Amino acid sequence: MDFLTLQPAEWQALLLTLKVAFAALLVVLPLAILVAYVLARYRFPGHGMVNALVHLPLVLPPVVTGYVLLLMFGRKGPVGAFLADNFGISFAFNWMGAALAAGVMAFPLMVRPIRLSFEAVDPKLEDAAKSLGAYRIVAFLTITLPLALPGILGGAILGFAKAMGEFGATITFVSNIPGETRTLALAIYTATQSPSGDVAAFRMTLVATFVAFAALIASELLARRLRRGIGGGHA
Repeated sequence: MDFLTLQPAEWQALLLTLKVAFAALLVVLPLAILVAYVLARYRFPGHGMVNALVHLPLVLPPVVTGYVLLLMFGRKGPVGAFLADNFGISFAFNWMGAALAAGVMAFPLMVRPIRLSFEAVDPKLEDAAKSLGAYRIVAFLTITLPLALPGILGGAILGFAKAMGEFGATITFVSNIPGETRTLALAIYTATQSPSGDVAAFRMTLVATFVAFAALIASELLARRLRRGIGGGHA
């Protein structure tokens, strides 16, 4: 069974992938919740345009998304140059850039289920809380957010899984640098380019499949527990 033992470089790719995926999730999830809530609760001029922009990474080739990120956040890009000159932050060719690419690709997959979850919460519950003197943010945090938690959890797990498997935008934006930007997906791609890399590619594919499967099972179990808890609270 030695062929199933991960090599040091493969462990490095796995740990980097988890680091990138968690970082992307922590940064993008609050924004996804905010955007999903606004899209679910408000109608405003340009609502359809905002919704289309949110979901644009789903229909664009990932390479295009990566190239746009390179133009905007690269060392000579307007946003990248500003961050580098004023805050010393650089996304180009490092793990933070990989997290940014993963977060951008995961964002629309997170927004959709979270938005549906907010739409399933009766707005009259918020209105009742506000009529009793609760501020809008208090009503959101104490009523809407807990009721939408199963959908938020589902969106978060889906986004995490997408971030773990992101390839096209990452390799276009931050390249394929061992120990810095070579995530599991890029490591598998690199292994398939070598005549002797089939075993390594197969080994890392098994690991990626196991981690993604475990995340999905955990998501389903937690969502069921949350639904039972919410149901029990309203019984």
